[in-house]
Amino acid sequence: MSWEAARVWRGSVPGRVVFTNGVFDLLHPGHIDVISGARAKGDALVVGVNSDASVARLKGPERPLRRQDDRAYVIASLEAVDAVAIFDEQTPLELIRVLKPDVLAKGGDYSPETIVGRQDVESWGGEVVVIPLTPGQSTTSIIKRMRGTV
Repeated sequence: MSWEAARVWRGSVPGRVVFTNGVFDLLHPGHIDVISGARAKGDALVVGVNSDASVARLKGPERPLRRQDDRAYVIASLEAVDAVAIFDEQTPLELIRVLKPDVLAKGGDYSPETIVGRQDVESWGGEVVVIPLTPGQSTTSIIKRMRGTV
């Protein structure tokens, strides 16, 4: 979804829109719990997915494991997800500003003070929520187990 498509989509959605984002390289129960928890906070959920270039900058040259279109396709297939937007920037701040979500949700590895876009969302009367992490679930730990480095 382009920024203009995101803006049009947002204008067409009634009720509370929730935004969350991530890499989603290997979809695992922790991701599902954050996505489901985010969706429960509103009427529609849009998920930002880091582009391949963004992931490589954040996670290093061996990531992502799967291409952005594949990751976005998997996320879009989830019943809880209403829309997916790929972003190329280091953070989803520009996308958040375009979408103007009513709720910004992130996993429990963040605190409200560290969530990118918090000040913007709160400035237009929105809410920032932290969804508790699912113990023992992370893409990094899965990759280490697969490579036998744990």
